[in-house]
Amino acid sequence: MVFAYVIEHMEEDDEASKIIPPWVELEYAHMRKLAGPESYVHFTHLSKTSSKSLTTKFAELSSDGQAEAICHESGVLDLIKERLNGSLEKVCLLDPKAEKELSPEDGDGRFEWFLFGGILGDDPPRDRTAELRVMGFPTRHLGPTQMTTDTALGVTKHVVQDKEMPFKYIAKNGEPLLPPGMRELLFEDMNKGFEF
Repeated sequence: MVFAYVIEHMEEDDEASKIIPPWVELEYAHMRKLAGPESYVHFTHLSKTSSKSLTTKFAELSSDGQAEAICHESGVLDLIKERLNGSLEKVCLLDPKAEKELSPEDGDGRFEWFLFGGILGDDPPRDRTAELRVMGFPTRHLGPTQMTTDTALGVTKHVVQDKEMPFKYIAKNGEPLLPPGMRELLFEDMNKGFEF
């Protein structure tokens, strides 16, 4: 199944250049790699200058092994009307306040699109996802840990597309408490990582 990851851009353009800041550009480019070549990443609600700048930047970068990226000035609701006949039920909003956690079954046809608010780094969080929550999308959360948007996309892909549940280990003195032989096994599997 081909999935689309949709980033509803919610950051302000840089005051001086009138385009997205470089750190946002880097995270957005990273999302293409995390989503993989069999997916699409849509960036919605961009200003005209940001859409043009990001489209140009993506064209300059290698697309090998990466998702196709499409930039839109219109918001996610317009894109849903155009591509999904207005059906919100096929779109899952990743929301830290959702009651249900995302599971591999959510990638079995229930959802085709996974929606993220392009909110990159509020601490403490300002709950700008509320702007999307009120639109009535089905929601899921990724656990209690706040993540950058690119990390949230990567975790979502691992769960719904790769059918892998992310995991954590307890740390002691900066080292994970693992069963004997587990470290070696994890190093063999490049899709796994540690979070302490």
